[in-house]
Amino acid sequence: MYRTIVFAGTTEGYEICRFLSENGISVLGCTATEYGTKSLKENEYLKLQGKRLTEEEMKALFLSEKPELVLDATHPYASEVTENIRNACKETGCDYIRVLRSGSGRQEAVYVRDTEAAVEYLKDTEGGVLLTTGSKELASFTALPGYRERLYARVLSLPSVIDACREMGFEGRHLIAVQGPFSQEFNEALLRQYDCRYLVTKDTGKAGGFEEKIQAAFACGAVPVIIGRPVETEGMSLTECRRTLIRRFGLNPIPRVSLVGIGMGSRDTLTLEAKETLEKADLIIGARRMADAVRLPGQEVFYEYRSGEIAGYIHEHPEYSRIAVALSGDVGFYSGAKKLLELLGPEPEIFCGISSVVYFMAKIGLSWDDAEIVSAHGRECSLIPLIRTCEKVFAILGTGDMVSELAAGLVEYGMGEVLLHVGENLSYDNEKIFVKKAEELTDYKGEALSVVCAYNEKATSAPATHGLPDEAFIRGKAPMTKAEVRAVSLAKLGLTEDAVCYDVGAGTGSVSVEMALRARRGSVYAIEKKEEAIQLLEENKKKFAADNLTVVRGTAPEALHGLPAPTHVFIGGSSGNLPEIVKVILSGNRKARIVINCITLETVSETMECIRSLKEEDPSAGWETEIVQLGVSRAKTAGRYHMMMGENPIYIITMQANDKENAE
Repeated sequence: MYRTIVFAGTTEGYEICRFLSENGISVLGCTATEYGTKSLKENEYLKLQGKRLTEEEMKALFLSEKPELVLDATHPYASEVTENIRNACKETGCDYIRVLRSGSGRQEAVYVRDTEAAVEYLKDTEGGVLLTTGSKELASFTALPGYRERLYARVLSLPSVIDACREMGFEGRHLIAVQGPFSQEFNEALLRQYDCRYLVTKDTGKAGGFEEKIQAAFACGAVPVIIGRPVETEGMSLTECRRTLIRRFGLNPIPRVSLVGIGMGSRDTLTLEAKETLEKADLIIGARRMADAVRLPGQEVFYEYRSGEIAGYIHEHPEYSRIAVALSGDVGFYSGAKKLLELLGPEPEIFCGISSVVYFMAKIGLSWDDAEIVSAHGRECSLIPLIRTCEKVFAILGTGDMVSELAAGLVEYGMGEVLLHVGENLSYDNEKIFVKKAEELTDYKGEALSVVCAYNEKATSAPATHGLPDEAFIRGKAPMTKAEVRAVSLAKLGLTEDAVCYDVGAGTGSVSVEMALRARRGSVYAIEKKEEAIQLLEENKKKFAADNLTVVRGTAPEALHGLPAPTHVFIGGSSGNLPEIVKVILSGNRKARIVINCITLETVSETMECIRSLKEEDPSAGWETEIVQLGVSRAKTAGRYHMMMGENPIYIITMQANDKENAE
């Protein structure tokens, strides 16, 4: 006995059979022919039956199997079959659900008002056409360009009819003279024999073999072009049906979720694997631009780009069996796939796409294996430090004025000769790719959907850090941390490329500049209150093209408010506000690494008292502290002799909160 019986004359019917059997509900799938059963595969919960049933045979089947539910997923044109199923259910007391074709991107019938309208429709198509409207309509179809090669006319086998058809240009294999009636199998054989993609017919009803023609067209993947009014019927979509089945049988289905890289946006840049996955999906999820680029007509869609909302929607809508999340470019290249995998777990399938860097670099004829690759889309990112030291820098942009801003910055730092390859609306019909010097693009207004590759043949290797010579900096009367002290202090900081740094009491900016050169993908904030020092800071910033360095006027801790939370902090001068400065730093990032330089014993005492207070206030932090006393002497010449002259000794104190277990 089967809990459900499905009359599966459509793709939707086959999907319902799969859905029920995959969720442990026994189902008998009924198709009109043996050919229909080939679209399904039997298993423990699914059995198939391939033959036409009369109304009486349906009643007998229902009484024998006593199904809880009968689902009618036959073609909407099979009105007699639907009527028989309804009547059989009514007389045997079986619950009945009518499932309609959803139009989820699959070819449906095309209705036209008359023969002339059919010809107009076919003018915009390609492929063979099987005409089943009879010889009287053939003259109208001669208006179709290339009709002698495209059309296959099926007419009565009468000499007069054959002669008339020949006069119109229908002859040889393009003239099929045969007497009906015609079975579905015979219609299928003709469509396959002549590789016809369209079948033209009138709604002639049962006597004219209308149902057999329509079912044959769908079985062969051909589009029925029907002269007449469309069939009107009531029922529920495939998605609504699955939702009903979930509630009725208490199912907890697990959807097949696919994260699909769609390339730049044009369907032409989809991989075959991605295209097939998208076409089979019940639901497409993605930002509007991306979802609309890949969805098929009638396919259900949820417009969303935020990972949390996407994951929530998937969990709240189990009625979708196959869900495809459309992601721009490649799923591994600055993609939302990373966050989605964290939220959805390991279940989703991942289908790679063509990334913008691969596509664009091929278009401009440059290799990208030696390029610096970054994204400035929706994030803080200074490209100039990278361009100064790298021959090729590829970046994804996010606004229409980013090209001009980048060009203006390059000109400001003396790099106006750098070539900027710009790509906009990649893969779309309005794609635009060009190359110009930076100095020619300072006023350029472009598209937000763009990328750039900066080519700097004069790129110089990044200066070795830490400990640039003091003479490398523009100096004045403002204090400057000497090379040897900088080298040790920055080594203790342990900077990373994406570090967010503070230099409190920056002076001439020697520490700030070295921070910026090391943290090329990060940012540095130099806090200084003296105007003379600020001027020197700006000059040194320009000399080293440290575009990721921001000069902040003011006194700490007040000047720190509003800045991004730091990961690394160097304090070279605190103006007596050390405890307050440290408090503000740790309120932004409790685990920020702090290095403090102390020249006087009073500053050492103040720093140690600050550390002691922190340990008392938060003993669970497992504070890591290190104190290094550094004494440096430099030789000076006196005639033919060298005399060592001692610099002031420096105390370099490092502090950072760690897990207590690790600290111990």
